[in-house]
Parts: sequence; C-alpha cells; structure tokens
Amino acid sequence: MANDNMGREEEPEIIYIPDDEGNEEEFEVIMKFEVDDSDARYMMVVPMDSEDEDTDEVYAFRYEEDEVGDDIKLYMIESDEEWAIVEETFNTLVAELDGGELDD
Repeated sequence: MANDNMGREEEPEIIYIPDDEGNEEEFEVIMKFEVDDSDARYMMVVPMDSEDEDTDEVYAFRYEEDEVGDDIKLYMIESDEEWAIVEETFNTLVAELDGGELDD
C-alpha cells in the first residue's frame, strides 16, 4: 500500500494554546519541520477563529514531544538568529510545495 489516504481529505491537526489570560485558543498546525544539522523541531500554526479572514497570520514555535507523542511543549522563538533560520526554512518548504516558485 503506497498511501492509505489517497483520495481522502486529511484531517487537520488542531492544538490549543492558552493566551495571556489563560483562555485556550484553537490553532491548526499547517507545517512541522526540523532544521538541518539541529535537533530543533518547529511548527507553524494559524488561528482557527480568526476575526479577519483576509489576514493570514502564521505563528511559529519550537516544540518538543514526549516519547509517545501525546504531550507537546511549545517554546517561543526569541532570538533573531533563530527567527531567520525558521523563516528561511519555512519559505523554502512552501516554495517546494508550490512547485519551486517563490512569491516575492
């Protein structure tokens, strides 16, 4: 069996992230990736209940999973150097998914 999901729409991965007031907000995971030559793993998420649907706000987090993959810990990306690496990797992966064309 090559791909059991062929012909079926894949269910989005949803995570809940607490805001500053402790209210859980719902986000869809749009991409997970690892950075070459690093053990760091990142995920890109978008809010599920965006008030302005024209705004494509994407949030990036470094994350760690437990051995089973049931518990995920998210970490804010705080250094400019790490942001640059994540942004470059994200843009490269998006370009590959779009057929190799970068949107500038």
